[in-house]
This record gives sequence, structure tokens and C-alpha cells, in this order.
Amino acid sequence: MVRLEARTSTPAWFNLALPLLAIGAALVLCSGLIALAGAGVIEAYGVMFSASLGDSYAITETLVRATPMIFTGLAVAVAFRARFWNIGAEGQLLAGAVASCAVGAIPMPGPLAMLLMAVAGAAAGAAVALIPATLRVKFRVDDVVSSLLLNSVIFYALMALIEGPWKDSFSGYPISPPIEDSASFPVLLEGTRLHLGVVAAFLAAPVIWFLIARTTLGFRIRIIGENPEAARYGGIHVERVLISTALLSGALAGLAGVGEVGGVHFQVMSDISPGYGYSGIVVAMLARLNPLGVVPAALFLAAVMTGAEAMSRATGVPAFLSDVIQGTALLAMLVALLFTAYRIRRVGTAK
Repeated sequence: MVRLEARTSTPAWFNLALPLLAIGAALVLCSGLIALAGAGVIEAYGVMFSASLGDSYAITETLVRATPMIFTGLAVAVAFRARFWNIGAEGQLLAGAVASCAVGAIPMPGPLAMLLMAVAGAAAGAAVALIPATLRVKFRVDDVVSSLLLNSVIFYALMALIEGPWKDSFSGYPISPPIEDSASFPVLLEGTRLHLGVVAAFLAAPVIWFLIARTTLGFRIRIIGENPEAARYGGIHVERVLISTALLSGALAGLAGVGEVGGVHFQVMSDISPGYGYSGIVVAMLARLNPLGVVPAALFLAAVMTGAEAMSRATGVPAFLSDVIQGTALLAMLVALLFTAYRIRRVGTAK
């Protein structure tokens, strides 16, 4: 028979291999669905990754798709480090998009417009994240439930805006007025959608890593995540740090919305986010809450999402497979994390 035995230590190589094992397990498990759809597994995956990484244009599209997931992945990673269970990155992204669009529609010089859009979007995301954090600190309300429910509140508030005051009176479409041309993010490569927000996302990862690993606030976040009672005994104001963590997490998620408005859509519509906030949870878990690991994890999910439509057209496999891969990768990662603390030990039975 076999049983689980607590590990005294976990090899460093095992920690590094976990995300790769989770991704590999997800691809293997989902290959059964591809086969059921009547397509060749190798062919389907080949088309998927060729469409997302096969040429310069495909790579830029993957980078653009990865950008909001880097921001939401960082938002979740920061929050989860302090055991603030922020499941509301989707709503915070939408709030950031609305706020940045409102600012971007005001005529002003381009650099000032982009700066104010970023500030407004980050502030809006932080304000939304502050709600579940305050409810938890003041009233002990479960932050998982409150942050998750706020996603729907923000989404329907957005819908009320684009179906009401912001609705296009000429076309009748539920979309906001576009931002000013001067507020649009510069395109970095002609003929692509690669914009300034992509660079900002890639720079944000090492900045957040430095904050978590090398600053006093980061130390307090990590201590609270390990043992909040010990942190409180050591003189750390746990509630204050949780509020600060929530503000930082919400601001990062809000910046994801800023990038979508300023660099991709230039206005707000109901489907401005296909679930980037929820994908951020998968990204953060695949990265094991390491800000530097968020970037490759987001790139993998972006490649899957970008190539899913091409795979569907070429092989007939439903494009929803990308969502299945995301969910399966998360489940595989959660199972793999169990084996960082435990190992399987074979035990002989007495006769």
C-alpha cells in the first residue's frame, strides 16, 4: 500500500519543474478531447502553437494578449501572498477600463492623457479592491465571496453605462465614445497591435518582484502570508498591510483595463475582457505566486488563446478548448503543489 508522507525539504529543481509538469499534464489530458472531436492531436497542437508563435505577427498578437494577463496575474500573486483572496481582478480590470476611457475622451496632450489614464485606471481598480478588503478587516466578511460578487456588480454597472449615457446615439451599439487619438498608446511595430502597454507589463513584473522580495512592505506581505498571528505578535499591523496589499493588487488589475482601452480597443464595450481577470488566477498559480514567473505563464496561456481559433478552423476542434486547457492546468498545478509538501511512500503490509 502507499501513503502520503510529509517532506522535510523540497528539491529546488522540483519547484522549478512544477509549472512545466502542470502544463504538460494539461496538454496530455486535453488531447483526449481533441481525439474525441475527430482531429489529430499532434496536428491540432501544431496548428495552435504555429498560429500563436509561428511568425512575427503571431508573436506580437500573443504578446498583446498576454499583457492584461501579466497585470492580472501580478495582481492575484500579490494578493494571494498576503492571503488576501482577491478573486475580483476581472471587475477591477473593468473598472480600470471605464475610468481610463472617461479620462482618455477628454482632449489633452498625448503624454499627459496616457499618464492620467494610467492613474485613473489604477485608482479605479484599487478602489474596487478596497471594498472586499475593508469588509474583511472591519467585519470579517469572506473576501473570496465579496470580491467574486463584485465582478458582477462592476460588469452590470459597465453595461448600464454603455446601454445608457455612453451608448452610441448614431449606430445604437452599446459602446462608449472612443478615446482621443492623442490618448492612444504608441504602436511599437508598424502593421501590428504591439503597443506601449506591452512594455509596461513586462517592466511591471521585475518591479513587483523587487517590491515583494526586497522591500519592507514585501517582507510584511510575505510574513502575513506565512503566519498572520506570528506577524501580529512581531508588531506588524496585519490589517493595515492587508489594505495596502489590496490597493496594490487592485491597481495592477486596473492597469490591465487601461492597456485594453489605450492600446487595443480605444473604447469600452461589453466584451472588452474575455475573462482576463479569471485567467490571472491561473497565471499566478502556474507561477507559484512568483512575479517573475507570471510572465512565462501568461505567455503560455496567451499562446493557447491566440492559437485556439486557428486550430478550430483548421481541425474542427472547438475553440473553447483553450478554456479547458486553462482550467486543467490550474487543477494540475494544485495537485502538483500537494507533492511539494508530501511525497508518496510505499509501505509494506504485515502478513
